Amino acid sequence: MAGYVSELTMFLRDLKTQNPALERKQFEGRAIWWDHAPDPEDAARWAEVRVRQPGYVYFPLPKKPAST
Repeated sequence: MAGYVSELTMFLRDLKTQNPALERKQFEGRAIWWDHAPDPEDAARWAEVRVRQPGYVYFPLPKKPAST
C-alpha cells in the first residue's frame, strides 16, 4: 500500500531530483554553522553573561518592598 504523500513531500523529492547537488550543499552549509566544536573563549563569555530565569517565566515574581 503506497499511502498518502503530501504536496510538500512531492515538491521536495522533485526538487532533489532536479538539483542533485542540493543535498551536498545542505551538508556543507550545516558544517559551516552547526557541526563544529564551540570556541572555548565564546563558551566562557556565554557563561558569564547568562541570566538565570525563574521556573515559570510567565508569572511575575512578587516585588520586594522598598526599604525607606
